[in-house]
Amino acid sequence: MIGKLTGKLDGLLEGGCIFDVNGVGYLLSCSTKTLDRLRDVQGQAAMLVETQVRQDAIVLVGFGSAAERDTFRKLTSVQGVGTKLALDILSAFAPEDLAEAVRRGDRTGLRQANGVGAKLADRLVTELRDWAGGIQPPSGIATGPATAAPPAGAAADAVSALINLGWKRPEAQAAVNRAQSRLGEDVPLESLIRDSLKELAR
Repeated sequence: MIGKLTGKLDGLLEGGCIFDVNGVGYLLSCSTKTLDRLRDVQGQAAMLVETQVRQDAIVLVGFGSAAERDTFRKLTSVQGVGTKLALDILSAFAPEDLAEAVRRGDRTGLRQANGVGAKLADRLVTELRDWAGGIQPPSGIATGPATAAPPAGAAADAVSALINLGWKRPEAQAAVNRAQSRLGEDVPLESLIRDSLKELAR
């Protein structure tokens, strides 16, 4: 079983990459967040790996951090969440952002991830509640009974605007989540879009 690889990015594929380790190319399925980090690395990088043995294939899933790997494992324990869907969710949410959405019961926000519908959003909120309670909240976000969920309208409109500009939904959602976490819940739509574009340009 493979648990970690150290090498360099050799090529990008739909939903993953080829990771070169001493001349051997490993096909890894990855979230777009992990792929974005790999693009920025000069030289070698370390990748944590989840090895999935199936009847017809051996699938390697690569992660840029232990938090992402552990969140993947938790997601795939939820009924109806397989490898691809878990990676789609991790493409839209960093682990701490996902935990925050679950703590708030933000079903509308969770549905921004590809493949997540109303029923699955309900299951994520229900089945991940205990896990989410043990994850550190994103910087700048307060927790507790007095904390109101941010309005979904501005975030959804910002995501739609970025998609119309040619970005894929998981990338757009992740950028909006980061921008809104930094700017606050009451940020105007125009500012949210502008800051999300800066996130995408990084």
